[in-house]
Amino acid sequence: MLALLPVQVRLRRYPVLIACLHCQTLNRVPQARLQDDPNCGQCKQPLLSGEPFELTDENFAAVVGKTELPVVVDVWAPWCGPCRMMAPQFEQAARELKGQALFVKLNSDDNPKTSVRYRIRSIPTVLLFRGGEEYSRQSGAMPARDLVRWVQQVR
Repeated sequence: MLALLPVQVRLRRYPVLIACLHCQTLNRVPQARLQDDPNCGQCKQPLLSGEPFELTDENFAAVVGKTELPVVVDVWAPWCGPCRMMAPQFEQAARELKGQALFVKLNSDDNPKTSVRYRIRSIPTVLLFRGGEEYSRQSGAMPARDLVRWVQQVR
């Protein structure tokens, strides 16, 4: 029954499942507590710190696939000028949308399996996942206000 409800209805009525970025433990967080800096029940690390977290090929599916909040992924590389230019904008957007979306980064050079799986052809590319599935993507650097607007429109 729960899986048949749209994500927005489940978020209002039921606790939200969030995979811990540090230990991948699933945590149930009441929607009313999303803005209260909840911690993981297992490792006690913050679940929604408002700062982007670096994912790898090994933990990408565990975090993105099991988190019910929208997950915003910045696919980047250290040698990419536009990626470095966008990094502070991505961090600002993460702070603005704290508790509403989970912001993570994926280094495409260090994590080729995930980059190939999602057909990343140019960087920076921002992916938005809902319910573990890719919902939307945007290529190219963008300012924080445009990134926030894009996430709010498509989530």
